[in-house]
Amino acid sequence: MNHMKDMKIIENTMEALRGNNIAAYYVETKDEVVPLLKSLMHAGETVTHGGSETLKQCGVIDLLNSGDYNYLDRSKCKTPEEVEEVYRGAYTADTFLASANAVTEGGLLYNVDGNSNRVSAILYGPKQVVFICGYNKIVKDLDEAVVRLKTIASPKNTKRLNCATYCAKEGECLAMGRDASYMCDGCKSPARICCNYVISAYQRHKDRMKVILVGEELGY
Repeated sequence: MNHMKDMKIIENTMEALRGNNIAAYYVETKDEVVPLLKSLMHAGETVTHGGSETLKQCGVIDLLNSGDYNYLDRSKCKTPEEVEEVYRGAYTADTFLASANAVTEGGLLYNVDGNSNRVSAILYGPKQVVFICGYNKIVKDLDEAVVRLKTIASPKNTKRLNCATYCAKEGECLAMGRDASYMCDGCKSPARICCNYVISAYQRHKDRMKVILVGEELGY
């Protein structure tokens, strides 16, 4: 798995994304994300997002709280019913923001969820979905994407969320090291966050999905 910034890999990944009808952009630093994002959204439109450390690191949450958008913010919800309303509101949003668990050099987006409000909105509903991803999310192929999820993304996210899972305690999925295909293998904890697996390939709706790649390591 490549952890060094390689502009050739980034450029090839962007070309592959565009070949799959996914718009691709590159910015050198996280400080350039918000200006670019503002050009992709309109004032007054309805915006929401999935859980993401990357969005926080890039100042996107501050942008959404600016008052320029109809921001569906689940962090302000006081009851489970209000949270559910925000989740369902995402399906009619103008823009849904997220990061990806992995982006392959072949132009595939790999996303895995527990509750799955994020992956369901990625697939259908919002007029556009904008992913913001540090270059560290780029992997060679789906095999590397699976390894990245099970050794980096899931362990760090379950630890952050205080989930009682094997990976939160041990730092990797219990499925690691098995010889057979293990993409969907894992623990049986009720707190498990890897329940539904989505691979986005060629898109029928050109540029509905957009990826902003950032020349810094961001998120998990």
